[in-house]
Amino acid sequence: MAKDAKPAEDGAEAPPKKSKKLLIIILAAVLVIVLAGGGAAFFLLKSDPAEDEETAEETEKPSKKKAAKKDKKEEPPVFISMEPFTVNLIPETGDQYLQVALALEMEDAHAEADLKIRMPKIRNNITLLLSSKKASELMPKEGKEKLAENLKDEINSVMEPPVKNKKGELIAPDGPVQSVLFTSFIIQ
Repeated sequence: MAKDAKPAEDGAEAPPKKSKKLLIIILAAVLVIVLAGGGAAFFLLKSDPAEDEETAEETEKPSKKKAAKKDKKEEPPVFISMEPFTVNLIPETGDQYLQVALALEMEDAHAEADLKIRMPKIRNNITLLLSSKKASELMPKEGKEKLAENLKDEINSVMEPPVKNKKGELIAPDGPVQSVLFTSFIIQ
């Protein structure tokens, strides 16, 4: 029996050794999995500084555009009133006169100083343009709208004169006057 007891003792000791080895293997496997997961998470979540700048620029561009649009919308329009013009129109049925008062919608408040500096030339060109019209041209709404567009172009050409391109063609840049509004329009 002593022989039988000895193998039993060996058998009793063997299972705890196997379970310790198995426990160590399982812990090592879990540790490897956790480290691999942590490393993968680190590389996936870590971002490249160059990519951060590009992403930041992409996100800033739309917000800057929106801010610029909001600023433009929030800024009240700048209107400059001009002294009234009284001119003789081209006679059709006797002497006819036009008295008109204008308000100019400007792109910004800084353009007002430039406008005042050039006012004598602007008034001269407007007077010449108005006196070259007939009453029948100016009576309908379309005539007034066309006159407003012509006045805007005339004022802008004084403010920012046309330039020649490489082909020798004159190109008129957009000027500071966005629109011409009639505050008074009398034909007599």
